[in-house]
Amino acid sequence: MNTETSELKTVGNQEVPPRPDLLWKDLFTDVQRRAIFDDSKTFVDLVPLASPESILSTYHHVKAEHKLDDEALKTFVLEHFAPAETAAVAYNPDPNEDVTTHIDELWTALTRQPQSKKSPYSSRIALPAAYVVPGGRFDEIYYWDSYFTMLGLLESGRSELVRDMVQNFAYLIDTFGHIPNGNRTYYLSRSQPPFFASMVDLLAGVDGDDVYRRYLPELEKEYAYWMDGADQLQPGEARRRVLRLEDGTLLNRYWDDLAEPRQEAYVEDVETAEASSRDHAMVWRNLRAGAESGWDFSSRWLKDGKTLTTIRTIDIAPIDLNSLLYHLERTLVKANELAGHTDKIDHYRERAAQRLQAIRTRFWNAEQDYYGDYLWQEDKLTGVISAAMAFPLFYGIATPEQARGVAATLERELLKPGGLSSTTTTTGQQWDQPNGWAPSQWIAIEGLKRYDNTQLARTIASRWIHTNLERYNEEHKLIEKYNVINNQRAGGGEYPAQDGFGWTNGVLRALMADYPDVH
Repeated sequence: MNTETSELKTVGNQEVPPRPDLLWKDLFTDVQRRAIFDDSKTFVDLVPLASPESILSTYHHVKAEHKLDDEALKTFVLEHFAPAETAAVAYNPDPNEDVTTHIDELWTALTRQPQSKKSPYSSRIALPAAYVVPGGRFDEIYYWDSYFTMLGLLESGRSELVRDMVQNFAYLIDTFGHIPNGNRTYYLSRSQPPFFASMVDLLAGVDGDDVYRRYLPELEKEYAYWMDGADQLQPGEARRRVLRLEDGTLLNRYWDDLAEPRQEAYVEDVETAEASSRDHAMVWRNLRAGAESGWDFSSRWLKDGKTLTTIRTIDIAPIDLNSLLYHLERTLVKANELAGHTDKIDHYRERAAQRLQAIRTRFWNAEQDYYGDYLWQEDKLTGVISAAMAFPLFYGIATPEQARGVAATLERELLKPGGLSSTTTTTGQQWDQPNGWAPSQWIAIEGLKRYDNTQLARTIASRWIHTNLERYNEEHKLIEKYNVINNQRAGGGEYPAQDGFGWTNGVLRALMADYPDVH
């Protein structure tokens, strides 16, 4: 065995093992390719009961002595690995309890405490403070999910847990230079929609503006991660997550530093690449970039609008991502003003102004009145109408006229009986019609309210609340996503709809407080 692949690397104040494919080598490949578990994520989250050298040595011996069928291979894995070391708190909801009580009690079940002891070869990255997981198969913190979870935590009076989670994200930035998709080793090569500045906003609303000064170093490090390589770019070039247009404007795209199958979706990614005539590494890079977007997956990223093999995420400057980066730039202006760092203010203000102008022009479809995703090499929009169009309203980027246009398009194209649909097309991907998601509802509702369109905001909120409550009354649980057309249990994507569920709980709790007469 090449012992280098199992060496622990000290990062920050903890030892981090290699990601599972490097750690378990042919055992990883055999388990994943043969789909020993129904979910590819199962194996990479298991905790080894001995050292990698010992387990692999035993595996190679058994493999040489016996022909391992699928059942025998699964038996071997279950003998040498155990489930994750952070067990969920048991929670058996009372079917007669109201949904607000359910959410308030569920936070405890979804909270994970810092680990004092852990397997050195677990894929889980230890965090210094408590955090809330989404639920179901997602038993780790997730970056953009957490912002929407925090909305509900604050409404439930759990501000200390919000402080803990912001502290954890600052720790991840300080330790790894960015906030990964989640606190797993196999997520370190990418991030997720950068909501850290908005999390700081939430906490500042509780603790005051000193929060901006406290987290200014991490805000600047996050910005450096997303803008890495910008200073060396020539017009028309891109590097990692940043690109420069012909006129010099800087924009951002989603990316992943690896071009191989995702460890937690290995067999799915292999099958997608094998079904394509494209270079497999290019398919995998784009799949991973799609995972960084949080919209994994959607017609937003598909060249033909329907087939996953045509995914082209890295060719697109997304409207939501660039709105988030604009907000980060404006937040850095504010934080540096508060800190008295006058030498940096003009730099961030200029970056924000340049991005604002680009969003209002290049991302805007004046004929159909919507904000879309921008094909930066072709200087045109993708043509996909999606709920992401509300981000420029949420962050105050849209002109009043554009905001009116977006409102009309949302109502005409995406508003369904149960809330906003993700897109106008049905592809079988989970971020397409008929599915609606909690974060999209919140961004649209708050964005519309920012531009004084309280009537449409209320309509969306009312329909979404009723969708959630109807399913809760039927199943006594809240789930990851909802079918907003007929409220049948949502499907699509790589895995079944998950119970829990962090951001559904957070957004519903906040909306029910904002619209107390709706339910």
